[in-house]
Amino acid sequence: MAPRRDLGSIGHESVMLHEVVAALAPKSGGRYLDGTFGGGGHAAALLAGSEPDGVILAIDADPAASDRAAALREKLDRPDRLRLVHGNFGDMAQIARDAGVVPLDGVLLDLGLSSFQLDDPNRGFSFRFDGPIDMRFDPTRGRSAGDLVNELPARDLADVIWRYGEESRSRRIASAIERERERAPIESAAHLAAVVERAVGGRRGSDTHPATRTFQALRIAVNDELSVLERALGDAVDLLAPDGRLAVIAFHSLEDRIVKQFVQRESATCICPPEQPVCTCGHVPRLRALSRAVKPSADEIARNPRSRSAVLRVAERIVGNTAKT
Repeated sequence: MAPRRDLGSIGHESVMLHEVVAALAPKSGGRYLDGTFGGGGHAAALLAGSEPDGVILAIDADPAASDRAAALREKLDRPDRLRLVHGNFGDMAQIARDAGVVPLDGVLLDLGLSSFQLDDPNRGFSFRFDGPIDMRFDPTRGRSAGDLVNELPARDLADVIWRYGEESRSRRIASAIERERERAPIESAAHLAAVVERAVGGRRGSDTHPATRTFQALRIAVNDELSVLERALGDAVDLLAPDGRLAVIAFHSLEDRIVKQFVQRESATCICPPEQPVCTCGHVPRLRALSRAVKPSADEIARNPRSRSAVLRVAERIVGNTAKT
């Protein structure tokens, strides 16, 4: 076998890389699913940890990920160990079965954006750029965030900003957007950020840009992220082999709450209402939480500030209820 080459990520620093590898404990011959290939850092680490014949099935909604996956495959002695599917991890059940990798030894869901997406002015994920307000993970499908900004009634827009951004000033922001777009369409991320900033009176000493929650809300709405996450969590458990592990990295409270409650529910022996005196649900636990929420180290946050809000949760499939094939 040729000498092993560096399998580092392609120009991207993956969040909590060492913690993820420790959580999933990749092994030779193992089969793992990376639901968001991104820059390829997590996939590369799982490939290295599962040498010489572990397989990584990677999924990414972003068509641009295919080039990064091709670059990573070129570093492998066995390129067939990495497979990339252009798709949404909410469809992982069908994707994994079509790929013939069920049951899985591990599933990773990194719910954050890649640096490539954040730093691309044409994607609209960041208010730092004067590019179009797109925010779609897959820019070939669905409505863009710009469509929502310019077309939704102010009341509906305020609901989106409140529900998905947990923004207390959502009505004020939506009204400001409505007034602005009456003059001319809001066509750039920088323009939208300026409208939001004026609406709420600037930063007022905060380190966080006042448009952060609005941008988060629009991105979640455009990509239907929370519904996709709920579907993916259930499918992931179905796909795992006994003792297989699920690792999820969330970046805001809405995501983390869904993951936390899912693991709690799937670990419980009873899910009847608390006021019910006798259990009648017959619920069989399928997961065991392996740790409490894990957060990045101070060193990682200093090195990569984008990791500061990350939360990793890990659970293990309980033996006795095997993956559905």
